[in-house]
Amino acid sequence: MTRRVARVVLLFLAAFLLIGTAGQAQAAGYRYWSFWDHDGDRWVYATQGPSLVRPSDGDVQGFRFAVSENSGDAAKPRGAADFASICAKTPAEDGSKRVALVLDFGTASDAPSGETPPAPRTACARVSPDATTADALAAAAGPLRYNTSALLCGIAGYPKSGCGEQVSQKEKEKDDSTAPAAAPDQKDTSDDDGPSVGLYAGIAVVAALAGAATWQARRRGNATD
Repeated sequence: MTRRVARVVLLFLAAFLLIGTAGQAQAAGYRYWSFWDHDGDRWVYATQGPSLVRPSDGDVQGFRFAVSENSGDAAKPRGAADFASICAKTPAEDGSKRVALVLDFGTASDAPSGETPPAPRTACARVSPDATTADALAAAAGPLRYNTSALLCGIAGYPKSGCGEQVSQKEKEKDDSTAPAAAPDQKDTSDDDGPSVGLYAGIAVVAALAGAATWQARRRGNATD
């Protein structure tokens, strides 16, 4: 009877460990270019796409390539975001506006397989007064690449392929050992690394079942004495 109880406990424990491992292997998010507005001293995730936004002269807008689960998890552009510095060599002209762009091509761990992200850079686009952010981006950081749904897939030729594809946790971590440190304003997701609460609860249930089964075995043994 004792061996039978031990066998049942081991089977339950193995099942819960497999569940916990599956949870750790879940998707890390999607690989894409996120679009940001610079408001005061902070980046704000844009609520519209670059083809719809019509920035004013003096605006600063940013793009960041990264793997993110959603807008709340998205990594912000890194580096200076000062219009005066970015557009210092682009004087104002009548009949046009200037838009400062911050382009962050991400880290090695965000890059598609076989590609290396270019260094972050800035650009100042002089465009017509009614131009959109997409127009400014095309003028200063082409070539651009879009998919059939008009989703921005590539800036300045990076990346060469892919567009908003889902990325597994394993692929996301492939180059973490050599990737640059995360920017201070990037959301920390380290809390997701430990075992889940469900796993601990499952182990507790297994322990309880084991105790109950052992007690039952002893009771039957005593009853036969």
